[in-house]
Amino acid sequence: MIKALVFDFDGTILDTETQHYNAFQELYKEHGSDLPLEVWGECIGTHSDFNPYEYLERQIDQKLDHEVLRAKKTERALALISEQRELPGILDYLEAAKELGLKVGLASSSSREWVEEHLDRIGLKHHFEVIKTADDVKKVKPDPALYLEAVKALNVKPHEAIAFEDSVNGSVAAKKAGLYCVAIPNPVTKHMTFGDVDHQMETLAELNLVSLIKQAEKKR
Repeated sequence: MIKALVFDFDGTILDTETQHYNAFQELYKEHGSDLPLEVWGECIGTHSDFNPYEYLERQIDQKLDHEVLRAKKTERALALISEQRELPGILDYLEAAKELGLKVGLASSSSREWVEEHLDRIGLKHHFEVIKTADDVKKVKPDPALYLEAVKALNVKPHEAIAFEDSVNGSVAAKKAGLYCVAIPNPVTKHMTFGDVDHQMETLAELNLVSLIKQAEKKR
């Protein structure tokens, strides 16, 4: 029986990832270059050693001031993100979860400061009983630690929870932890192949929560 929902944050609740990518693309285009989605996509949902500024240098064969570029990119990305609201279906699911008496948690590879700042801005923080972030674990996704910590704090077993993810790294983490995993790719992850997920859709607005739970419980 499903007793809890655990949401990823970036790209799942708020589409920050597309805005980061758009900001990088603007920066690359200013230098006559391009950041392919297949290159950037490997970084999504985890901490990566990939350095987009070094990659740009290699593309144009020119040394650049990383700090200046980073500041410019960050300013632009934050401006784009500040215009965003929660993704389709998110609020409906959160409200439906409350009506059904389900516990609700969040598991994110980002920092607690980042997650809570944006949840406060869009007015959704109060929906989450538990928030687990990179600050709470030694290893982030695709390691299952974040999901294991979230379900533990919610006092449910992994098979009693549904995870919502937009990235392959996040989906791998959720499945390793033993949760039923729903993939909702965003514009920068939709080209990826999601392997061992239980269900995939374009937005949560496609299927109401009651129907999804029935599907999950039938599969389990």
